[in-house]
Amino acid sequence: MKTQMRRSPQIAALGTDPALLDYVHRILSDRFQVNLFTAPADLTASLQESNSADLLLMDWHGGNGNGREDALRRLAGIRAIKPSLPIVLFARAVDMKEVLQATRLGASDVILKPFVKIDVDNAVEQHLRHCGANAGAGEDQVQEIPLDEDTTFVLSSRRMHELEAQCRLVARTDIPVLILGESGTGKEVATLFIHKMSARSNRSFLKVNCAAMPADLLESELFGYEQGAFTGAVKSKPGKFELCNGGTIFLDEIGEMPAALQAKLLQVLQDGTFARLGGRFTIRVNVRVIAATNLDIKEAIAQKKFREDLYYRLNGFTLKMPPLRERSEEIPVFAHYFMRKVAAKHGSMPLPISPILMQALCSHYWPGNLRELENIIKRYFILGDEQAIISDLRPMQLASPASSGGGDTIAVPGLKRLVKSIKGDAESVAIAQTLEGTGWNRKAAASKLQISYKALLYKIKQYNLSPAERQQRPSAL
Repeated sequence: MKTQMRRSPQIAALGTDPALLDYVHRILSDRFQVNLFTAPADLTASLQESNSADLLLMDWHGGNGNGREDALRRLAGIRAIKPSLPIVLFARAVDMKEVLQATRLGASDVILKPFVKIDVDNAVEQHLRHCGANAGAGEDQVQEIPLDEDTTFVLSSRRMHELEAQCRLVARTDIPVLILGESGTGKEVATLFIHKMSARSNRSFLKVNCAAMPADLLESELFGYEQGAFTGAVKSKPGKFELCNGGTIFLDEIGEMPAALQAKLLQVLQDGTFARLGGRFTIRVNVRVIAATNLDIKEAIAQKKFREDLYYRLNGFTLKMPPLRERSEEIPVFAHYFMRKVAAKHGSMPLPISPILMQALCSHYWPGNLRELENIIKRYFILGDEQAIISDLRPMQLASPASSGGGDTIAVPGLKRLVKSIKGDAESVAIAQTLEGTGWNRKAAASKLQISYKALLYKIKQYNLSPAERQQRPSAL
């Protein structure tokens, strides 16, 4: 009986530097079939004639003018011939705008020059492993990348795979990163992924929520204080920047940072120095800063709530986390992942998710994004009542502001519509009463209602609530 020989993966390498091509061939040819090309036309012809290349290593000559345009055009042409071919670039310097443009045209990774054998080995193994695991599968592949005991980077849509590639690229540098996106979209997960992929992965990773404490406490938390700096400061204490020296600090909700602290943070970003609260001596640190916000940061700048110079310092590279409703194809992936996660935590078997429940999950608007979905799955696991979960999920068409003004977007049986209407009235009254009780402090109200701040803003808009209108609403029965 004949056994079919399994072919070794084939790697194509394109470049004009003979020394680079010779080095690539020397370190890879013992494990892979390596085909070298010095002319783009020869590579193009080979890709058109054969479907055998599993990975392309491409020497990148960007920069300004024609060189950059030629490189981008060449990359786009290769991608048009082989849409699924992983492409890894060899680049001497990282112009992040140029690299971002390259990733949008299909580059999967970048190896910075000068590099060593292990850099090439890691990139090749990573991309060939991903191709092998997904051979024969569809365009959107599910990946679960463990980051620590409690956190996993889960992605399946093309959009999120592109974002993962951007995270890997920016991890190669030490420039500040600004992550934008609604609450619950996974900004902290993306930050931890960047840290784990960076050269700082074996150093500290610390998170500070800038919206969770008053200005004076936040300053001492970030920069530390000296003995006697304020009442109760019985001994000196280092801040997060000192503790995180050599590592990565994540400043969540940076848009809520008080103006006085923004100037001090700007100094750290500019020259890596600061002084403790009440201190007279300058401290120098080497910390990679990643910041995140769910605010419209440019609007905050226009309203003089956020320093424009700090924004440009933080914005070395921007990542935008899409809301869950814009990648609804990932809802089933996350629903099953969260179910496995909560079941494992309780040492139980996961509950099945029926097609009816999955349809309700996929139709929901998800103002709280992934955090809301995880809480819904936890609730379903605890209650075991599928119908109770379905009744709390609002279809996307009904939840959108455009359809909240009147007509019946979806036909609902009379009794069911009546129940929803009564439930909605009771909910609006409860929310309005809680807002009044907190003096319309929306963050405090969201905490009392045990919903996200974003979800509360959505419901205020949905029910058209305002302090003036509250007087006209009926009391709850």
